[in-house]
Amino acid sequence: MSTILFLRPNVPRLLGNGNQSHRATISTRMKLNLPYAQSQMQEDFSVEFKKPPVPELQTSRPIGIRFNRLQTSDELDPTPKVEFGNYVAREALIEEEYWTAAWLRAESHWEDRLPERYIESYKRKFADQEFNALKRRCSGRHIQNCSCIVAIKKEEKNVKRTVIKSIVGTLDLSTRNLLEGESFPGEYAKPSTFSSINPMSIYRYGYVANLCVAKFARRKGIASNMLSFALQSAQLKGLEQVFIHVNKENTPAQELYKTMGFQIVEMATLNSLVDDNYLMRLKL
Repeated sequence: MSTILFLRPNVPRLLGNGNQSHRATISTRMKLNLPYAQSQMQEDFSVEFKKPPVPELQTSRPIGIRFNRLQTSDELDPTPKVEFGNYVAREALIEEEYWTAAWLRAESHWEDRLPERYIESYKRKFADQEFNALKRRCSGRHIQNCSCIVAIKKEEKNVKRTVIKSIVGTLDLSTRNLLEGESFPGEYAKPSTFSSINPMSIYRYGYVANLCVAKFARRKGIASNMLSFALQSAQLKGLEQVFIHVNKENTPAQELYKTMGFQIVEMATLNSLVDDNYLMRLKL
């Protein structure tokens, strides 16, 4: 029996120290020990390949998240909110609420794309990334002032729910700035090469994004009430207009926004020849 040493190429590793080598043993035994084939007879020799333990992938999911954390009552909470039916809309307060908002967005993003068994890992990766991005946007240190709004099922007598099972909807409201001379975000015609962001209120606007509702809780007024709370928050911030993008084929969403007072920005539509979205605006 002879032994051959194979050196691994120098590639980056997520976990572990340094490079490792693999040893392959050549023998006359007629047995093949490979992960993708069962033991079977070969013509004259076989290879026994011993692999080192596969390192576990590190995820960005925060260690402090408690998936069994119970939802607290909103009755004594002084946080601004809107109550409607069996639900409450307000800003997210704790880590678990931010995580659930990120997970709802992952489910919405991958909804009806592939069978559940194929996309579960993609949804978790999407949720991890969105959670971290959401916390950065809402940290107060980001260039944009952003808040995450959630819709929560009210507490019921003798019923205990976790945070994850209580939140049924979410959206983001951010405060942004137009360049001097712009009348809407992303306008192609710029007034000057030296245009800059002006912090004055006439150049500030609100932008709504990532509006989604859990599939089992739709058609209960959750989206419209979250959006109403967002518009009230925008007014309190001194904003005079709010923008939102909507897919050109998403007729129900367009009707919802029109009901709330949004109108399609015609100039934005003319300038978006290859865009799949309409830009809509509401003047407060």
